[in-house]
Amino acid sequence: MAIDIYKINPEFRDIMPQEIIDLEEKATWAENQEKPRGIKELPDTKELLEEHSLCAGCPEAAALRYVLSSLPKPEETIIVNSTGCTSLMFPHIALHTVHSLFGNQNAVATGIKRVLDWRFPDTEKDVVVLAGDGATVDIGLDYTLQSFFRQENITTICFDNEVYANTGGQESGATAKGQVFKMAPTGKKFEKVKMWELAVTSGCHYSMNMTASAPKAVAKAVREAILVAREIGPTFLNIYTPCILEIGLSANEGLGEMKDQDKDRFASFKYVSPAAEEFLKKCKAEGRL
Repeated sequence: MAIDIYKINPEFRDIMPQEIIDLEEKATWAENQEKPRGIKELPDTKELLEEHSLCAGCPEAAALRYVLSSLPKPEETIIVNSTGCTSLMFPHIALHTVHSLFGNQNAVATGIKRVLDWRFPDTEKDVVVLAGDGATVDIGLDYTLQSFFRQENITTICFDNEVYANTGGQESGATAKGQVFKMAPTGKKFEKVKMWELAVTSGCHYSMNMTASAPKAVAKAVREAILVAREIGPTFLNIYTPCILEIGLSANEGLGEMKDQDKDRFASFKYVSPAAEEFLKKCKAEGRL
């Protein structure tokens, strides 16, 4: 985990694909930035994710681009993910990623973060969990909450598409009441689990519920959450990334769906603990936000 691993051996530089050379020379590594990283660099720089195998128009792909573009220190970051649609993107990311068993991503992230802090006590190393609602809210709920209870210094990001999307369309705890899917033909019988509120109750110092419709808002939330997790304690982001396939939308309708839900189930929710609020003020004064 250092910028050096992205530097090309001079003896092999003349045979390297241009994409690899661009990754070293034109990616927005924090070491080369005078200002905090953000989505404003996306049009002119080498992205850490440039292709994926998701469905055309999938909002998860856009959301992941926003997340990657706003990591404070990508070269010092490990992302832990779980089984789900997001796992199809991670082989294409130019970062350290760890694929955990379905649901235990926060337990794996805990171990990684503790070892990094022990091995590199003088270097900021960020560990970010990125998983779907099935892994975060259902199968992995215990692991998720226990990491909050223990006050682990990790950020958990849930890409909430309100369904088990890559296994045929089963309902999850995050599914809205009444929603019908191919493998949930009678509709969801109870209300959506508000994981962002549960995160606050369980000890998170920063918790947000939002959609991926506004790139700048996503980038700001990601950066704030990771900085707070470094110094204060666990943070949580719940980001709506609808499965357009399962809810019957075409490839160009994902953004409209997210904008509609900005005023409904995903109306903006933000909690910042007093300690985190003071820390973010300090970060802003120091030019870290």
